[in-house]
Amino acid sequence: MTTSSTPDPNTSSVGAALPRVAWIGLGIMGSPMSENLIKAGYPVTGFTLEPEKLERLAAAGGTAAASIAEAVREADVIITMVPASPQVEAVAYGPDGILENARDGALLIDMSSITPGTSIDLAAAAREKGVRVLDAPVSGGEAGAIEAVLSIMVGGEAADFDAAKPIFDVLGKTIVLCGPHGSGQTVKAANQLIVAVNIEACAEAVVFLEKSGVDLQAALDVLGGGLAGSTVLARKRGNFLNRDFKPGFRIELHHKDMGIVTDAARAVGAVLPTGSVVAQLVASLRAQGDGGLDHSALLRAVERLSGNEV
Repeated sequence: MTTSSTPDPNTSSVGAALPRVAWIGLGIMGSPMSENLIKAGYPVTGFTLEPEKLERLAAAGGTAAASIAEAVREADVIITMVPASPQVEAVAYGPDGILENARDGALLIDMSSITPGTSIDLAAAAREKGVRVLDAPVSGGEAGAIEAVLSIMVGGEAADFDAAKPIFDVLGKTIVLCGPHGSGQTVKAANQLIVAVNIEACAEAVVFLEKSGVDLQAALDVLGGGLAGSTVLARKRGNFLNRDFKPGFRIELHHKDMGIVTDAARAVGAVLPTGSVVAQLVASLRAQGDGGLDHSALLRAVERLSGNEV
């Protein structure tokens, strides 16, 4: 006689226990990404400074921790998703940070968008503590995080990438090891350059079309089906049409990223004439108080330059 039992949600289809995950940073991107891991059966313990985000994690089936140390102490894999280099350094270093409290052999995956140098330094410091590191920033915005279709660009050792690949497969669709430590961040900087220039071009086209009296929805339909079509145009179409700039990726974060790419390009002798102009436009929008809006709000900057009231 055979008996059946309820499958353990913390095991894979072949019965092996899934790694325990600590997730640090539960913002616009971090919350849906961590929830996708929970849905896939991973045991996730999270920490963030916002109590309501911890409540959301617990409601999704995760475990809320009272500190970084508590979150990472028993974790096999530690994932950080915080705004910038200073925040990565704040959660990684010091007596209450990740490196001092992670177990020997743990894998730290930093999915934040930071400077390549910060990633290289973190990997070196972690090595001394017996912690392995990957830099693995993502592209796709809030929608990509929710839908688990992110592009993930990774820097680090091939063996560590292979170990992390099942987790990456839960979070994204395009997952590539780009090279040694810092390479993922370098590719992410290039990604942010392309995205910003693309959004700016779309914004300029929208203002041009509207001032010309063309039906904007019809115009975007045909543009999206030709060579001018892009993921940016498809994803941000509604933002442009409805002037809806609820943040999926904030201007202030793209301002930070444009600083990363311009500094990194200067260091290697790469000239970015268009990127430099767009970086200044992003900076001006932030200076005008729009830093908390979605980066599609570059449309507001073009409208102001064109004499429109916004």
